[in-house]
Amino acid sequence: MMQPRPASTLALLRDSADGFEVLMLQRSRKAAFLPGYYVFPGGAVDAGDADSGLAAFADGHDEASARELLGVEHDALGYLVAAIRECFEEAGLLLARDDAGQHPGPAHPVLASAREPVTRGELSLAALCDAHGLRLPLGEMTYIDHWVTPPGAPRRFDTRFFLARAPADQVPAHDGRETINHCWLTPQEALTQHRAGKRQFGAPTLTVLRRLARFNNAADALDDARRRKPKPFPTEPWPARKNGDPILLHPGDAAYPEVRKRDPQAYGQLEARIEPGQWTPVGESIWRLTVPNPSVMTGPGTNSYLIRDPGGDLVIDPGPHHEQHLHRLLDQCGGQLRAILVTHTHGDHSPGAQALKAATGAPLIGLPPPADGHQDLTFRPDHIPADGETIELDGTRLKILHTPGHASNHLCFLHEGEGMLFSGDHIMQGSTVVINPPDGDMTDYLNALMNLLEEEMEWIAPGHGFLMAYPQLVIDLLVTHRLSRERKVVRALRKVGPAPLETLVGEAYADAATALHRMAERSLLAHLLKLEKDGRARREGDDWVLC
Repeated sequence: MMQPRPASTLALLRDSADGFEVLMLQRSRKAAFLPGYYVFPGGAVDAGDADSGLAAFADGHDEASARELLGVEHDALGYLVAAIRECFEEAGLLLARDDAGQHPGPAHPVLASAREPVTRGELSLAALCDAHGLRLPLGEMTYIDHWVTPPGAPRRFDTRFFLARAPADQVPAHDGRETINHCWLTPQEALTQHRAGKRQFGAPTLTVLRRLARFNNAADALDDARRRKPKPFPTEPWPARKNGDPILLHPGDAAYPEVRKRDPQAYGQLEARIEPGQWTPVGESIWRLTVPNPSVMTGPGTNSYLIRDPGGDLVIDPGPHHEQHLHRLLDQCGGQLRAILVTHTHGDHSPGAQALKAATGAPLIGLPPPADGHQDLTFRPDHIPADGETIELDGTRLKILHTPGHASNHLCFLHEGEGMLFSGDHIMQGSTVVINPPDGDMTDYLNALMNLLEEEMEWIAPGHGFLMAYPQLVIDLLVTHRLSRERKVVRALRKVGPAPLETLVGEAYADAATALHRMAERSLLAHLLKLEKDGRARREGDDWVLC
């Protein structure tokens, strides 16, 4: 497995009439990692960034305090120095101060003469500081986040994110090589443009932007970051068992987050696989039971969830009408249920609801099935909930959220006490959700994902697969994937349009196996219908054309 390389990034803030802005750089479209995306200045930590000679020019941190700040065992100062160096190389802004405590101004020789030698590795930051009488104000940098690129990416980085005020009077300039554009955006503007597909941002960048967007000025944003030390992103392997044999799970393995949650002491006795028919505790009051209906579409099977509560137990998604599975549900709840909740009415999630109701008398809660020919028409809810409606539990609530897209009647349920989102098929593990028009709608799907980011969550409990940690990052990655595909669809329209679906799919899904193109046509149609709603594409008979 490719080991992530240490890296740093620096978000520079400046006050403006609209609150405060963040400097964003656009990466080259030829870059192997995140081509064309807007990012904060940053990059890999070089060997010279941890040079012991730099300590003589550093203020605010030494190696010991940097280790305590970042939670690393060696070369911690290098992360802070790398953030300053990369910002200078990529954006032309140098976070440094002279003997009078001032940032170098636009006429200072260091800005005119040192950038290229530093970029080429001909001039170290220590030599730069010595020659120009400068010091590196490491204490002005605030540590805000930690992110490790998941396995499978072309490049992997173990990245520390920092904030600082932009040096006064210095003017940014992208380097024209690694970065091809730059702009100042308020965090709110950046998020709005991401949502509209106007600019692309990576998931960790969005996490920082979303946190900054809660504040009206840079001072409050920096104060909040100083008070709230980031949680270290897990990187160490975790012991488990598979088919009884001891194994080590790594970050990026599907079972890793759930096994860590359920076995915090690392005893290594948990099975790293989902066993249909076996009850599994996934929270203090939450249990999972998986139907033995594995397939290409259902993964290991459909998950049913039981929420134990003194006021009466609740079941989410009874699954298909599977006798053994329904008997296990009934045995576990003692034949008594307060309510039966259904995320949506596809055949692997809801047909068991009527039998469970008949056995317990519990009311069915969900939205009626749409008449698209792919739904369980036996599901007739006793209560049709409104978006945002809640069910009172012992000391907490279960919040009902309308999340159309995969299906127009899709709901998610948020257990606020556990911070656990029961996502049905809105968010799945290991595969993208099928959006099949006309009932499936890409615009609705993306909007519902964006709305979920406003909720307080710690875990996603999907309809298929293990628990997923870092729900905001999971959602950001899903949205980024869909918007990236949308851009490929636009490029395909520009290149071969006007053209029918069967022609466009080969261009827009050139990265997918040809055997999958028939299935991909449905997703392509969903993207085209979204572009049509956005006024960016239109139909001309059987052909699609870019507006």
